Amino acid sequence: MYSANTVIGHPGSNPKEFRDVELKWPEEDLASVPDWIYTSQAVYEREVERIFHGRSWNYVALEAEIPKPGDYIRSYVGPTPVIVARESDRSVHVFENRCAHRGVEFCRKPRGNAKKFVCPYHQWTYDLSGNLQGIPFKRGVKGDKESGMPPDFKNEEHGLRKLCVQVLHGVVFATFAEKMEPVEQYLGSEILKEFEVVFKGRKLKNLGHYRNELPCNWKFYHENLKDPYHGTLLHSFLVTFGLGVAGMKLLMLADPSGRHGTIAGAKVDDVMKDVAQETRDQMRSLRPDLKLADGRFLEFVREFDSPWSVTMQTIWPNLIVQRELNTLGIRHIVPNGPHSMIMIWTMFGYEDDSEEMLRHRLRQGNLMGPSGFLGLEDNEALKFLQEGVRRSPTDRGTLKLGGTTEGTSSTMASESALRAMFRHYRGVMGL
Repeated sequence: MYSANTVIGHPGSNPKEFRDVELKWPEEDLASVPDWIYTSQAVYEREVERIFHGRSWNYVALEAEIPKPGDYIRSYVGPTPVIVARESDRSVHVFENRCAHRGVEFCRKPRGNAKKFVCPYHQWTYDLSGNLQGIPFKRGVKGDKESGMPPDFKNEEHGLRKLCVQVLHGVVFATFAEKMEPVEQYLGSEILKEFEVVFKGRKLKNLGHYRNELPCNWKFYHENLKDPYHGTLLHSFLVTFGLGVAGMKLLMLADPSGRHGTIAGAKVDDVMKDVAQETRDQMRSLRPDLKLADGRFLEFVREFDSPWSVTMQTIWPNLIVQRELNTLGIRHIVPNGPHSMIMIWTMFGYEDDSEEMLRHRLRQGNLMGPSGFLGLEDNEALKFLQEGVRRSPTDRGTLKLGGTTEGTSSTMASESALRAMFRHYRGVMGL
């Protein structure tokens, strides 16, 4: 008798040495995706090394979360815990949440204000830049020459591991790589343009956080937001109320590298009037019987110089920027092994929002989050995806919608952005 979580006879489902002869990409190239990229412990470890700890800019925080000197927040780069802290000179620093002495994850509060960080185990003390400041009994006990640190021990050589940091329009990015191009160049001109629609020129206001765990591989979340195909088929709310409808004005933008993307759509005011009957017939999630008791929920106040009412940006490897009508948010992907990921949601508005707009954003925020009107369906679908790749003897998925093109598309029935992402992924991973 096997439990529901037992993995039976699937390539790469157990930890093993990474061997190309065993983990070989299917001959169909980008039209097929092997299941083992979602299940192999060895593949996951290489992803952490080459992607999250490699040449990538990782989102770690919003400046609005650490507005004052001494403010800090716990965050992650891949699965690695880090601290994002603001020094007295207002500079922002990111360093590992791991004591240089014995490896203790020393900061336990999710956020706060501090003058220093003290490891609870042996009280090694660090400043807000991650420098080692003090060690108990560093010179021994009462002159005992057999105790204390060696004479040549230097604090400056034993600080916390620091990451390179760049702040762009109030968004804090960090990288383990010693040499990286600026974030603007990393994003590319097309992705940067939509990023700046949300972040440039207005000071952000933090509205709160959600956090949930998903029983799926972290890459599935990127795929979900580069996949316009499922939107009109899975989401009853999205379709019924005109937020995502086949035939609407749509763009699935992929940057030239394939790693980043923006899915964008323009709201349809009346699905039953504005969408052809033939199209409606194929959207089984359309529910004409569903009505909203409070029509304010779907009001769209045009506040940006953009043709889109909905955009979701996927910024490789761990950031989703959501703009759904007037609700704004960050989704921070934290990989948690091959079969799990943690999502940290940060909802925000602007400091110059009126009280009316603030209430509108908070009301509309119920679209999103782990229990949002849209998020529930995605969460369940991604769980089913992971169960499928873990348990089935079939060893690959198919990506043939839209032919063999890779990159940007203006139709929902295309997987070209997914193929572009896997072109980038295969190159970085050496597959």
